[in-house]
Amino acid sequence: MSLEASVVGLVDERGSSAAVDVRYLCGSPGFRVVGAQAVPGAPQWGLFEGVSERQRERALAWQRHIQEVECGLPVGPGGSGVPRPAYDPARWSMAEREQAKAEELTALGWPKVSRATVVRMRANYRRRGLWGLVDHRTTRGSSRAGRADERVVVAVLEALRRQRGQSKGTVAGLRRLTVEILDEAHGPGTVAIPPAATFYRLVRSLADPMELPGRPARTATVPVAPFTPTNVLRPGEQVMLDTTRLDVMVVFDQGVVGRPELTIALDVATRSILAAVLRPASTKAVDAALLLAEMAVPHPMRPGWPKVLELSHAAVPYERLLALDARLDGAAARPVIVPESVVVDRGKVFVSEAFLAACETLGVSVQSAPPRQPAAKGPVERTFGSINTLLCQYVAGYTASNVTRRGRDVASQARWTLPQLQDLLDEWITAGWQNRPHEGLRHPMMPRACLSPNEMWGALVAVCGYLPVPLTGDDYTELLPVVWKAVTDRGIRVDHRTYDHAVLNPHRGHPSPVTGQGGKWEVHHNPHDLRQVWIRLPNGKLTEIPWIHRDHATSPFNDHIWQYLKTQVARCPDRDHYEAALVRALDDLLLRARTANTNSNERARTARHITGTARPTDALDTTTAATTATGKGAGTGTDTGRKNTHREDGNGLVPQQAADRRQSERHDIPDPWQPWAESLDDAEADMDELGGEGPETGFPLYNARLEAEQW
Repeated sequence: MSLEASVVGLVDERGSSAAVDVRYLCGSPGFRVVGAQAVPGAPQWGLFEGVSERQRERALAWQRHIQEVECGLPVGPGGSGVPRPAYDPARWSMAEREQAKAEELTALGWPKVSRATVVRMRANYRRRGLWGLVDHRTTRGSSRAGRADERVVVAVLEALRRQRGQSKGTVAGLRRLTVEILDEAHGPGTVAIPPAATFYRLVRSLADPMELPGRPARTATVPVAPFTPTNVLRPGEQVMLDTTRLDVMVVFDQGVVGRPELTIALDVATRSILAAVLRPASTKAVDAALLLAEMAVPHPMRPGWPKVLELSHAAVPYERLLALDARLDGAAARPVIVPESVVVDRGKVFVSEAFLAACETLGVSVQSAPPRQPAAKGPVERTFGSINTLLCQYVAGYTASNVTRRGRDVASQARWTLPQLQDLLDEWITAGWQNRPHEGLRHPMMPRACLSPNEMWGALVAVCGYLPVPLTGDDYTELLPVVWKAVTDRGIRVDHRTYDHAVLNPHRGHPSPVTGQGGKWEVHHNPHDLRQVWIRLPNGKLTEIPWIHRDHATSPFNDHIWQYLKTQVARCPDRDHYEAALVRALDDLLLRARTANTNSNERARTARHITGTARPTDALDTTTAATTATGKGAGTGTDTGRKNTHREDGNGLVPQQAADRRQSERHDIPDPWQPWAESLDDAEADMDELGGEGPETGFPLYNARLEAEQW
């Protein structure tokens, strides 16, 4: 072998030569120097610090004694001082020094120290360093099963395997299953089961912490794979979509309250919430497609938002972006990112034809998350928790994360409608989330500094560039959900809202050119922005049609209106029976109208109309006489009725009022003297009483003079 610079010349037994780099030679796993002493490894200080203090002191004492035996000084080679006479290497051999050390330690009270003990400790020190001087009887790890019977251990493991993926029970149920397994394998009563406390400790030591009884059930039947984060380097390289129920009570369109569903799109590279959609009930495929539409275009500034929320004030290269995309002028400070791929779960919303068609239109690839692995969508799951803690707990009607944290009568605290909460959420995303430092946005070379989503977007845009997708407002409208509606003389009705404009005048009452929809027109609408819809006219273009109340529907849902609606709903707790009663009443009304059958109240009104010459006081006399005949009134005749006209009873009512109330109670009809209880029939009867003479058809003419005399 020869060495020249960093090249080693090698010659084998047959005379063949080769030149090898010395670094490659020394790094080879099979390289050894024949006859060389083993080089001691680095001290295992981590293991040494894990033992007790008494064992550490004993090992350090052995180190000083061994160094004194080898070099004559307890501080090791190179130390200052004079060796003690019994350990002078110039006078005594190694064996003699070892014997002297054994005798010294025995005289000091060390138990069972001989020359062989000193030789063994020297060898351990040279082989394993300071860790070799530790008494390893104190470092032995205990078995997980301890001294339990091996047959019981096998049975417990089998019981845990059988319950994997099943509904969780208690330790008592697992113990009974273990007994059944032991009886099947070894015969009934052959193997004794440990006591309950011992069995519980055995289960805790053998079971996976996620499979212990009392823990949430894990449906996966295989161990969870190691978590490996996905590295994304570009905005939009990976966008995660998911849906959850928001911890806030809102007022829906029907006047009832409930928790809406929130669907968001989160960019993994920048942790930006690109879009967020609230729905009153289950999210539909059109809502997921709406997310893609909102991601592809800039978010507009809403009326009432402060100027500081504009993109021009954000920590992004606004001038450079504006030169590339003029749509960013006056936009909100939120990123505009068209995703390259979206990660979704296996819900029917994200695998529907509408969502997949929208992704195909924008050139977005769809990637399904692995089943039963929530860590695969960890960023978006954690974002939901942040929304609940950073926003929802400050919103009226907050329900908390579970019922143990929920307050009393949370539903009565709900003040916001779904569109208003959507506007609050959009403003919070722009003002709060996008400008808040995020713990997950740290550069590997600057781990102590965390960036906000807008700052991260600006940094990545400067590196990766910005390529705007040429989506116009018409393209955004085309991605909105479609409903088919008729154009009537009142306009377009969508979800009990009316949309109208003069542009619809030539098409009112006419069928659309699309014959496959029964003459209805194609209408695009944003279910989260009710201010307008878009209709496709015969020219092929989508035309905006405003809501007739767009300029007057911005006031908040005040407490007075909400309490009134709550009272009305509480009066009819059983809505199904109430609506069924209304149907029966309507059927009875139509039957009477068709067959000319009348009830007692209608017959009384008919009699008053037929008289023609009856005056209001005469009507009072008739009613008073009727009540007298039944024993509930006093006096007969017209004069008596007129005397009682202004006399009140015990309830503060004149006789006519009391009679009408008694009659309404007998026939289950509304009280005509209560507010909001008047009917059109009562109004006609009153007008007839004021009318004086008229034809015998029961419809007397209006007489203004008689009315003036009454007042």
